[in-house]
Amino acid sequence: MSMQFQLQNAPVDIISSVRFNPSERYSNFLLASSWDTTLSLYDTSVENGKLLTRVDCVAPLLDCCWDELGRSAFIGGLENRVRMVDLESGRCNAVGDHDDAVKSVLFHRQSGLVVSGSWDRTVQLLDCRSSSRVYISRQPHKVFSMDMTGNLLVVGMAGRAVHIYDIRHMAEPFQRRESSLKHMTRAVRCIPTGEGYASSSIEGRIAVDFFDASPDVQAKKYAFKCHRAAEDDMDAVYSVNALAFHPLHGTFVSGGSDSLVCFWDFKARKRLRQYPRYPGPVQALEIDSKGSALAISYGGDVEIGLEGNTSGNNGIVIRSLGPGEGKSKV
Repeated sequence: MSMQFQLQNAPVDIISSVRFNPSERYSNFLLASSWDTTLSLYDTSVENGKLLTRVDCVAPLLDCCWDELGRSAFIGGLENRVRMVDLESGRCNAVGDHDDAVKSVLFHRQSGLVVSGSWDRTVQLLDCRSSSRVYISRQPHKVFSMDMTGNLLVVGMAGRAVHIYDIRHMAEPFQRRESSLKHMTRAVRCIPTGEGYASSSIEGRIAVDFFDASPDVQAKKYAFKCHRAAEDDMDAVYSVNALAFHPLHGTFVSGGSDSLVCFWDFKARKRLRQYPRYPGPVQALEIDSKGSALAISYGGDVEIGLEGNTSGNNGIVIRSLGPGEGKSKV
């Protein structure tokens, strides 16, 4: 298999999320949610990939995730509803409702609950077995991105607000923070070791923050400029739309509207490498559980929306990662 290849039969509109199956045995299976209202399942273990199933939904999708066994998926989007999708039958069952678009969906393996974050300024815990809401947490702003590590949930919102919860005690966040970034948050992703998280913004910056509130640890947090370029004697600044951590090395990749993907060593505060430019703005990233493959979705400007993106320049690239690729050099 070549170093990278493009998946055949990609969705025809912006691909909002790509998610590898969390189990090592089936880590070659990839979910992709799209603004074209479809959820697609691919086998990436063969050259050019194989589309295994495609489920048509009723509205554009903004996120997706796997269940614990990797047999079903959860989706959210402009339908304002969270659905569970049986990947064998294609059947979709509603498990939760919001009053506005569902921007982020996660599956908490320890409890078996689905966590959904919405533009309606709520985070909900949903029991997919009974299709019931376990808890609803009111937020001060629209939810833009979420991620979890263990029992810790990080919620990135409008207004530069970041709330950190223990998912077992959702009544109050145990930390309320203001983002280190000066502009709107695009993505948050937790460090695999559970020590903190990275976040990105529309203004070409990434911040690295730590959960430990002690002054010594907080002194280590920082933010840096990236995904920028000198164009016509001006500094062109691009949105950093996606982040993904390497599960083994602890480094992370970023993807921006400049169509570039970069690997970063957040401890050494260095860029490890930059890949050649992709055909369009990078919208989503994911590294599989083995650390052997990187999925990159690219496509038109996400702010244009479903009707405005007529170029058809959307796709998913699968890049094979060598044993030392993305590894710290320190």
